[in-house]
Amino acid sequence: MKQTCLIKNVTIVNADERMDNYDVYIKDGVIQHIGRLIEIEADEVIDGVNQYLLPGFIDMHIHGSAGSDAMDATPESLHIMAKSLLKEGTTSFLATTMTQSIDKIEEALKNLAVFKSGKDEAEMVGVHLEGPFVSKKRAGAQPLEHIIPPQLSLFQRFQELSGYRIKEVTVAPETDGGFEFVENVAKTGVVVSIGHSDATFEEVQKAVVLGVKQGTHLYNQMRPFHHRDPGVVGGTLLLPEIQAEIIVDFIHSHQESVKLAYQMKGADHIILITDAMRAKGLPYGDYDLGGQLVHVTESGAHLENGALAGSVLKMDQALRNMKETTNCTLQELVAMTSFNAAKQLNLTGKGRIKEHYDADLVLLDKDLKIQKTIKKGNVIKNL
Repeated sequence: MKQTCLIKNVTIVNADERMDNYDVYIKDGVIQHIGRLIEIEADEVIDGVNQYLLPGFIDMHIHGSAGSDAMDATPESLHIMAKSLLKEGTTSFLATTMTQSIDKIEEALKNLAVFKSGKDEAEMVGVHLEGPFVSKKRAGAQPLEHIIPPQLSLFQRFQELSGYRIKEVTVAPETDGGFEFVENVAKTGVVVSIGHSDATFEEVQKAVVLGVKQGTHLYNQMRPFHHRDPGVVGGTLLLPEIQAEIIVDFIHSHQESVKLAYQMKGADHIILITDAMRAKGLPYGDYDLGGQLVHVTESGAHLENGALAGSVLKMDQALRNMKETTNCTLQELVAMTSFNAAKQLNLTGKGRIKEHYDADLVLLDKDLKIQKTIKKGNVIKNL
């Protein structure tokens, strides 16, 4: 028997439109019909009065959650992580690795290659390879001893081990072999993102010509802006070819820096991410990140040396923070939380509320607090 759901009298919000007082009929995980006063029986009927219906969030950069991490290299960790993400409205994500020994990265990729999300879990739509091809000058929480220059042959091996699920790779193009790496990997359709990079503005320009189309966690572990060299920060802000990831937790970026990015890039060139680590959703305390001790307090997640080590940010909070800081429209929030990521990753059927698209949805109240998350038509209980 196919599962059906009817959402009544809700305000539908897409990146380019807002539709008040509409009904949405879902059958077998797909949006079948959108209209007014739909009269049809359904297994579940949801009253959407005074609520907003948005496409489910897509997190392109997340390492872990609920005590689990993509580098744990176990299916159990991925299932725990995927289940927890639905609580914050994230229905799709890129499981993100980090710089480690080649053996540990390969072990994680083999595990990711065969992982399948369950019915009550966010969908892993691919892998984001963050490291080991980054700059030691901008390492951040990436362990220095495992950082290596970009190697096409090694990346190809990583891709094969992942079952060709690597959809994004973060790289420092200015390092030895970096530009050749960017050009060749971009041709395969993988999103090449400049990050943990000490590139000059001119090097960023060259990398964009060769295929860079994203900036990993804007402002963080990038050569900063200087009036004589705009650096990676300036390049990410100024070059329209680059989609800017940004962690809007007000720890990784000051509120005014977030506002600057919004004013310069516009909502259609920003992708909200969490860059969360395993401590997300858990009490403050000490946690592990790639074999490194991380202290998690109200001021964020930090290594012993004080470096930021990811976040504990949730996507719904990132959305509310963005609204608070910029007073952007709901349509712009949809662009930044799902539509831009879906477009960047060529995820057909996601990032939009439309007939015949996946029924990946988030129902928010007027305060933008999550009321329900729906994953392929499955209304998630006990959020």
